Amino acid sequence: MLLVRMTDWLTKVLMIFGAVWAFCLCFVALSDIILRALDIPITGTKEIVANSVVIIVFMQVGYAVRSGSMLRADFLVVMMPPQVQKGLRIFCYLLGGLFFLFLLDAALPHAIRSFTRGEFDGVGALQVPVWPARWAIVLGSALAGFNYLLIAAVDIFGLDIERMDL
Repeated sequence: MLLVRMTDWLTKVLMIFGAVWAFCLCFVALSDIILRALDIPITGTKEIVANSVVIIVFMQVGYAVRSGSMLRADFLVVMMPPQVQKGLRIFCYLLGGLFFLFLLDAALPHAIRSFTRGEFDGVGALQVPVWPARWAIVLGSALAGFNYLLIAAVDIFGLDIERMDL
C-alpha cells in the first residue's frame, strides 16, 4: 500500500526531526543555564523551549502510535480471553483515532489563524512565532489519528502490512 509506505516514511522523518530538535534544545537550555550563572541569560529561552516541547511531542506521536510504543496499561486485559483482548484493542485503537481526529479538527482553525495573523509568543527582544507549534499539532494529530485507524483496520480485517519497528 503506497499510502501506508508514504505515511510510514513521513512518520519516521518527523520522529527523527523531533529527536534532533530535542538534542539541540538541550544545548540551548544548557547554554542559558551557564550564561545565567554569568549573569547574561539568553533572551527568549522560555518561549523557545515551551514551543519546542509542543513541536517535539507532536512530531513523534505518530511514530509512537504506529510502532506500538504508545503508553498503555494492559495488566487486566492480558488476563482476558483472546477474543475479548482483540475487541478491547480495536475499541481502544478506534477511540485513539477519534481522539486525534477531534484534536486535529480543533487545532486546524487556530493553526490557520496564527499563521495568517503572524502570532508570536514572548515580549521584548525575542519573539517566537507560534504557528510552527500549532501546525505541528495539526500534522502530528493527523498522523496519529491515521495510524490508529490503520492499526485498527489491520486488527479488524487481518490486513498484511509491515509492522513499523523501533
